[in-house]
Amino acid sequence: MALQVELVAADRSVWSGEASLVRARTAEGEIGIMGGHEPLLAILAPGDVSISGTGSDGVTATVSGGFFSVDHDKVTIVAEQVEVTAGSGTR
Repeated sequence: MALQVELVAADRSVWSGEASLVRARTAEGEIGIMGGHEPLLAILAPGDVSISGTGSDGVTATVSGGFFSVDHDKVTIVAEQVEVTAGSGTR
């Protein structure tokens, strides 16, 4: 079951597409999201966000903090600053 993921910075869309796994650091600790996950709203801690695309496409980015939302297999990650450190940018 694929996730629809959108990673956005305050000034641009960084990455969007289908993913099999999203990992991020929240204020409560590290979290991994796969399809079928319960709804969730969390505060992002500064650190890395890793998105494993359903194909070979995916992205790893460093975020300054922000929030992380999961609802009906849709993941939205919003951060003030996002720096892509590996993978592809907006697709």
